[in-house]
Amino acid sequence: MATLRDIKGRIKGVKSTQQITKAMKMVAAARLRRAQENIINAKPYSKKIAEMLGHLLNIEKNFNNPLFLEREVKRIAMIVVTSDRGLCGGFNMNVVRKAEEIAKDELASFNRDGNLDFYCIGKKGNDYFTKRPYNVVGSYPGIFSHLKFEFASGLIKELTAKYISGEIDKVLVVYNEFKSVIQQKTTVEQLFPIKPFEVKNHEPVQDIDYIYEPDKASIINTLLPKHLNAQMWTTLLDSYAAELGARMTAMDMATENAKELIRSLNLTYNKVRQASITKEILEIVSGANALKDS
Repeated sequence: MATLRDIKGRIKGVKSTQQITKAMKMVAAARLRRAQENIINAKPYSKKIAEMLGHLLNIEKNFNNPLFLEREVKRIAMIVVTSDRGLCGGFNMNVVRKAEEIAKDELASFNRDGNLDFYCIGKKGNDYFTKRPYNVVGSYPGIFSHLKFEFASGLIKELTAKYISGEIDKVLVVYNEFKSVIQQKTTVEQLFPIKPFEVKNHEPVQDIDYIYEPDKASIINTLLPKHLNAQMWTTLLDSYAAELGARMTAMDMATENAKELIRSLNLTYNKVRQASITKEILEIVSGANALKDS
Protein backbone atom coordinates (compact mmCIF):
# COMPACT_ATOMS: atom_id res chain seq x y z
CA MET A 1 0.00 0.00 0.00
CA ALA A 2 1.27 3.49 -0.88
CA THR A 3 2.49 5.61 2.01
CA LEU A 4 1.31 9.15 2.74
CA ARG A 5 4.60 10.49 1.38
CA ASP A 6 4.16 8.57 -1.89
CA ILE A 7 0.60 9.82 -2.38
CA LYS A 8 1.60 13.39 -1.52
CA GLY A 9 4.43 13.16 -4.08
CA ARG A 10 2.01 11.93 -6.75
CA ILE A 11 -0.41 14.78 -6.01
CA LYS A 12 2.44 17.27 -6.34
CA GLY A 13 3.53 15.70 -9.64
CA VAL A 14 0.01 15.72 -11.11
CA LYS A 15 -0.45 19.36 -10.09
CA SER A 16 2.78 20.29 -11.87
CA THR A 17 1.59 18.44 -15.00
CA GLN A 18 -1.77 20.19 -14.76
CA GLN A 19 -0.06 23.58 -14.76
CA ILE A 20 1.90 22.60 -17.89
CA THR A 21 -1.17 21.33 -19.78
CA LYS A 22 -3.15 24.43 -18.79
CA ALA A 23 -0.35 26.70 -20.02
CA MET A 24 -0.08 24.74 -23.31
CA LYS A 25 -3.83 25.08 -23.82
CA MET A 26 -3.62 28.86 -23.37
CA VAL A 27 -0.65 29.14 -25.77
CA ALA A 28 -2.46 27.02 -28.39
CA ALA A 29 -5.60 29.16 -28.00
CA ALA A 30 -3.64 32.38 -28.52
CA ARG A 31 -1.87 31.00 -31.61
CA LEU A 32 -5.11 29.56 -32.96
CA ARG A 33 -6.74 32.98 -33.15
CA ARG A 34 -3.95 34.23 -35.38
CA ALA A 35 -3.97 31.04 -37.47
CA GLN A 36 -7.71 31.46 -38.06
CA GLU A 37 -7.14 35.06 -39.14
CA ASN A 38 -4.50 33.88 -41.63
CA ILE A 39 -6.93 31.35 -43.13
CA ILE A 40 -9.71 33.95 -43.34
CA ASN A 41 -7.32 36.31 -45.14
CA ALA A 42 -5.92 33.69 -47.53
CA LYS A 43 -9.00 31.75 -48.63
CA PRO A 44 -10.86 34.57 -50.46
CA TYR A 45 -7.78 35.11 -52.66
CA SER A 46 -7.54 31.39 -53.42
CA LYS A 47 -11.27 31.11 -54.17
CA LYS A 48 -11.28 34.17 -56.42
CA ILE A 49 -8.40 32.87 -58.53
CA ALA A 50 -10.16 29.51 -58.88
CA GLU A 51 -13.36 31.32 -59.87
CA MET A 52 -11.55 33.41 -62.50
CA LEU A 53 -9.85 30.33 -63.94
CA GLY A 54 -13.19 28.52 -64.02
CA HIS A 55 -14.77 31.31 -66.07
CA LEU A 56 -11.81 31.62 -68.44
CA LEU A 57 -11.54 27.88 -69.05
CA ASN A 58 -15.29 27.75 -69.62
CA ILE A 59 -14.84 30.26 -72.44
CA GLU A 60 -11.51 29.04 -73.84
CA LYS A 61 -12.55 25.55 -74.92
CA ASN A 62 -9.41 24.86 -76.98
CA PHE A 63 -6.94 25.73 -74.21
CA ASN A 64 -4.18 23.16 -73.78
CA ASN A 65 -1.86 22.98 -70.80
CA PRO A 66 0.20 19.95 -69.64
CA LEU A 67 -0.94 20.51 -66.04
CA PHE A 68 -4.49 19.49 -67.06
CA LEU A 69 -3.38 16.52 -69.15
CA GLU A 70 -4.62 13.12 -68.00
CA ARG A 71 -2.00 10.54 -68.94
CA GLU A 72 -0.98 7.01 -68.04
CA VAL A 73 0.07 7.03 -64.38
CA LYS A 74 3.45 5.42 -63.86
CA ARG A 75 4.73 7.32 -60.82
CA ILE A 76 2.82 9.08 -58.04
CA ALA A 77 3.89 11.63 -55.43
CA MET A 78 2.06 11.92 -52.12
CA ILE A 79 2.44 14.98 -49.89
CA VAL A 80 1.75 14.14 -46.24
CA VAL A 81 1.23 17.16 -43.96
CA THR A 82 1.63 16.57 -40.22
CA SER A 83 2.85 18.67 -37.27
CA ASP A 84 6.33 19.15 -35.86
CA ARG A 85 5.26 18.43 -32.29
CA GLY A 86 3.01 15.96 -30.52
CA LEU A 87 0.55 16.38 -27.65
CA CYS A 88 -2.31 17.08 -30.07
CA GLY A 89 -4.44 13.95 -29.73
CA GLY A 90 -4.91 11.86 -32.86
CA PHE A 91 -4.07 14.74 -35.22
CA ASN A 92 -0.90 13.20 -36.68
CA MET A 93 -1.93 9.56 -36.63
CA ASN A 94 -5.14 10.32 -38.52
CA VAL A 95 -3.11 11.72 -41.43
CA VAL A 96 -0.44 9.01 -41.22
CA ARG A 97 -3.03 6.23 -41.14
CA LYS A 98 -4.90 7.71 -44.11
CA ALA A 99 -1.71 8.06 -46.17
CA GLU A 100 -0.59 4.54 -45.28
CA GLU A 101 -4.04 3.17 -46.06
CA ILE A 102 -3.90 4.72 -49.54
CA ALA A 103 -0.34 3.42 -50.05
CA LYS A 104 -1.32 -0.12 -49.08
CA ASP A 105 -4.71 -0.27 -50.82
CA GLU A 106 -5.31 2.02 -53.79
CA LEU A 107 -1.62 2.52 -54.63
CA ALA A 108 -0.28 -0.84 -53.43
CA SER A 109 1.20 -1.75 -56.83
CA PHE A 110 2.99 1.62 -57.15
CA ASN A 111 4.35 1.33 -53.61
CA ARG A 112 5.49 -2.24 -54.16
CA ASP A 113 7.35 -1.30 -57.36
CA GLY A 114 8.96 1.78 -55.78
CA ASN A 115 6.91 4.20 -57.86
CA LEU A 116 5.28 6.01 -54.94
CA ASP A 117 7.23 9.02 -53.64
CA PHE A 118 6.50 10.60 -50.27
CA TYR A 119 6.96 14.30 -49.47
CA CYS A 120 6.69 14.61 -45.70
CA ILE A 121 5.90 18.09 -44.37
CA GLY A 122 6.22 18.13 -40.57
CA LYS A 123 8.50 16.19 -38.25
CA LYS A 124 5.99 13.60 -37.06
CA GLY A 125 5.07 12.29 -40.51
CA ASN A 126 8.71 12.42 -41.62
CA ASP A 127 9.81 10.36 -38.59
CA TYR A 128 7.11 7.78 -39.25
CA PHE A 129 7.67 7.17 -42.95
CA THR A 130 11.49 7.38 -42.97
CA LYS A 131 11.62 4.55 -40.40
CA ARG A 132 9.49 2.29 -42.57
CA PRO A 133 9.86 0.84 -46.08
CA TYR A 134 8.57 3.88 -47.95
CA ASN A 135 10.30 5.99 -50.58
CA VAL A 136 10.63 9.39 -48.89
CA VAL A 137 12.15 11.82 -51.42
CA GLY A 138 11.25 15.07 -49.64
CA SER A 139 11.61 15.78 -45.91
CA TYR A 140 10.52 19.14 -44.50
CA PRO A 141 10.57 19.06 -40.67
CA GLY A 142 10.36 22.21 -38.60
CA ILE A 143 8.66 24.49 -41.14
CA PHE A 144 5.64 25.34 -38.97
CA SER A 145 7.73 27.24 -36.44
CA HIS A 146 8.39 29.79 -39.20
CA LEU A 147 5.72 29.08 -41.81
CA LYS A 148 6.30 31.16 -44.94
CA PHE A 149 4.60 31.46 -48.32
CA GLU A 150 7.98 31.00 -50.02
CA PHE A 151 8.07 27.37 -48.87
CA ALA A 152 4.68 26.63 -50.48
CA SER A 153 5.63 28.32 -53.76
CA GLY A 154 9.03 26.58 -53.82
CA LEU A 155 7.47 23.14 -53.35
CA ILE A 156 4.87 23.82 -56.05
CA LYS A 157 7.62 24.96 -58.43
CA GLU A 158 9.55 21.72 -57.85
CA LEU A 159 6.50 19.48 -58.30
CA THR A 160 5.32 21.39 -61.37
CA ALA A 161 8.71 20.94 -63.04
CA LYS A 162 8.68 17.21 -62.28
CA TYR A 163 5.12 16.82 -63.54
CA ILE A 164 5.78 18.65 -66.79
CA SER A 165 8.99 16.69 -67.40
CA GLY A 166 7.15 13.41 -66.83
CA GLU A 167 9.04 12.37 -63.69
CA ILE A 168 5.73 12.09 -61.85
CA ASP A 169 2.25 11.63 -63.30
CA LYS A 170 0.03 12.37 -60.32
CA VAL A 171 0.31 14.31 -57.05
CA LEU A 172 -1.91 13.79 -53.99
CA VAL A 173 -2.03 15.81 -50.75
CA VAL A 174 -3.12 14.28 -47.42
CA TYR A 175 -3.73 16.72 -44.57
CA ASN A 176 -6.11 17.76 -41.78
CA GLU A 177 -8.58 20.41 -42.87
CA PHE A 178 -9.60 22.87 -40.16
CA LYS A 179 -13.34 22.84 -39.51
CA SER A 180 -13.57 24.12 -35.95
CA VAL A 181 -11.61 24.08 -32.70
CA ILE A 182 -12.91 20.61 -31.89
CA GLN A 183 -13.20 19.23 -35.42
CA GLN A 184 -10.57 18.45 -38.04
CA LYS A 185 -11.27 16.54 -41.23
CA THR A 186 -8.62 14.29 -42.77
CA THR A 187 -8.70 15.27 -46.45
CA VAL A 188 -7.16 13.86 -49.63
CA GLU A 189 -6.87 16.21 -52.60
CA GLN A 190 -5.43 15.80 -56.08
CA LEU A 191 -2.93 18.51 -56.96
CA PHE A 192 -1.81 17.22 -60.39
CA PRO A 193 -3.26 16.82 -62.92
CA ILE A 194 -5.47 19.81 -62.18
CA LYS A 195 -9.12 18.85 -62.08
CA PRO A 196 -11.67 20.89 -64.08
CA PHE A 197 -12.79 24.02 -62.25
CA GLU A 198 -16.41 24.29 -61.21
CA VAL A 199 -18.24 27.52 -62.06
CA LYS A 200 -20.61 27.86 -59.11
CA ASN A 201 -22.72 30.73 -60.39
CA HIS A 202 -24.80 30.20 -63.48
CA GLU A 203 -24.07 33.52 -65.12
CA PRO A 204 -23.99 33.20 -68.94
CA VAL A 205 -20.28 33.99 -69.21
CA GLN A 206 -20.21 33.47 -72.99
CA ASP A 207 -22.54 36.41 -73.54
CA ILE A 208 -20.39 38.92 -71.62
CA ASP A 209 -18.19 40.89 -73.98
CA TYR A 210 -14.94 41.16 -72.04
CA ILE A 211 -11.72 42.36 -73.63
CA TYR A 212 -8.72 40.22 -72.66
CA GLU A 213 -5.16 41.51 -72.88
CA PRO A 214 -2.98 40.02 -74.15
CA ASP A 215 -5.28 36.97 -74.59
CA LYS A 216 -7.24 34.43 -72.55
CA ALA A 217 -4.60 31.68 -72.82
CA SER A 218 -1.85 33.96 -71.52
CA ILE A 219 -3.99 35.04 -68.59
CA ILE A 220 -4.77 31.41 -67.73
CA ASN A 221 -1.08 30.47 -67.87
CA THR A 222 -0.29 33.39 -65.57
CA LEU A 223 -3.03 32.55 -63.08
CA LEU A 224 -2.32 28.80 -62.86
CA PRO A 225 0.93 29.05 -60.82
CA LYS A 226 -0.72 31.61 -58.54
CA HIS A 227 -3.65 29.24 -58.04
CA LEU A 228 -1.39 26.30 -57.20
CA ASN A 229 0.69 28.40 -54.80
CA ALA A 230 -2.45 29.65 -53.06
CA GLN A 231 -3.83 26.10 -52.87
CA MET A 232 -0.69 24.76 -51.18
CA TRP A 233 -0.49 27.79 -48.89
CA THR A 234 -4.09 27.40 -47.69
CA THR A 235 -3.43 23.68 -47.17
CA LEU A 236 -0.52 24.47 -44.85
CA LEU A 237 -2.53 27.14 -43.02
CA ASP A 238 -5.45 24.73 -42.64
CA SER A 239 -3.18 22.03 -41.23
CA TYR A 240 -1.50 24.41 -38.79
CA ALA A 241 -4.83 25.75 -37.50
CA ALA A 242 -6.17 22.20 -37.19
CA GLU A 243 -3.05 21.23 -35.23
CA LEU A 244 -3.54 24.10 -32.77
CA GLY A 245 -7.22 23.26 -32.38
CA ALA A 246 -6.39 19.61 -31.72
CA ARG A 247 -3.67 20.57 -29.21
CA MET A 248 -5.99 22.99 -27.44
CA THR A 249 -8.66 20.29 -27.12
CA ALA A 250 -6.15 17.63 -26.02
CA MET A 251 -4.60 19.90 -23.38
CA ASP A 252 -8.03 20.91 -22.09
CA MET A 253 -8.95 17.23 -21.66
CA ALA A 254 -5.58 16.53 -20.02
CA THR A 255 -6.14 19.40 -17.58
CA GLU A 256 -9.60 18.10 -16.67
CA ASN A 257 -8.24 14.55 -16.27
CA ALA A 258 -5.49 15.87 -13.99
CA LYS A 259 -8.12 17.68 -11.92
CA GLU A 260 -10.08 14.46 -11.53
CA LEU A 261 -6.93 12.49 -10.70
CA ILE A 262 -5.95 15.05 -8.03
CA ARG A 263 -9.42 14.73 -6.47
CA SER A 264 -9.10 10.93 -6.44
CA LEU A 265 -5.59 11.08 -4.94
CA ASN A 266 -6.76 13.51 -2.25
CA LEU A 267 -9.51 11.08 -1.27
CA THR A 268 -6.98 8.26 -1.13
CA TYR A 269 -4.61 10.44 0.88
CA ASN A 270 -7.33 11.29 3.40
CA LYS A 271 -8.36 7.62 3.73
CA VAL A 272 -4.77 6.49 4.30
CA ARG A 273 -4.20 9.34 6.76
CA GLN A 274 -7.42 8.49 8.63
CA ALA A 275 -6.44 4.83 8.74
CA SER A 276 -3.02 5.80 10.08
CA ILE A 277 -4.55 8.01 12.79
CA THR A 278 -7.01 5.26 13.75
CA LYS A 279 -4.17 2.75 13.94
CA GLU A 280 -2.16 5.05 16.21
CA ILE A 281 -5.16 5.61 18.48
CA LEU A 282 -5.73 1.84 18.71
CA GLU A 283 -2.10 1.29 19.59
CA ILE A 284 -2.26 3.95 22.34
CA VAL A 285 -5.48 2.51 23.80
CA SER A 286 -4.11 -1.02 23.62
CA GLY A 287 -0.91 0.09 25.41
CA ALA A 288 -2.90 1.90 28.09
CA ASN A 289 -5.10 -1.15 28.65
CA ALA A 290 -2.04 -3.38 28.88
CA LEU A 291 -0.49 -1.10 31.54
CA LYS A 292 -3.77 -1.01 33.43
CA ASP A 293 -4.08 -4.80 33.46
CA SER A 294 -0.51 -5.20 34.62
